[in-house]
Amino acid sequence: MNSLELKIPPPAQFIITAAAMFGVSKTLPSLKFVLNGSTGLAIGLGVVGLSGAIMGVKQFKKAQTTPNPKEIDKATSLVTSGIYRYTRNPMYLGLTLILLGWALYLSHFLAFILIPIFMMYISRFQIQPEERMLAKKFGQAYQNYRSKVRRWI
Repeated sequence: MNSLELKIPPPAQFIITAAAMFGVSKTLPSLKFVLNGSTGLAIGLGVVGLSGAIMGVKQFKKAQTTPNPKEIDKATSLVTSGIYRYTRNPMYLGLTLILLGWALYLSHFLAFILIPIFMMYISRFQIQPEERMLAKKFGQAYQNYRSKVRRWI
């Protein structure tokens, strides 16, 4: 296990990335762009992202298991219904869509570059360790689910 795995909670990773996006937009204002309708699109992406994340949490609550990635060992069931039929990680996908909306709102080229960095970090240091634990805990049921549903979309 890597020392960074499961160390920084995803909401903190999200806030750090959003703050960095804001920082680069203020540091290098010459890289801003104008896109008509970007604010509306940004709000739409934010709403879709927030909705997806909330749906993910609700499915965990409905299954009476923990949505907390720090407590995977306390998971009592494998959630594969609802939004989890389309993505294995609706909460992380939701955070990513919110960041995409934020980048559009900031209208700054470098802000967009931080999104794949966030996704790579989340994939490597959050999702992959979670997947190892889920495979160990739920065995073949998780492997079957994993073979049918993509990590992101």
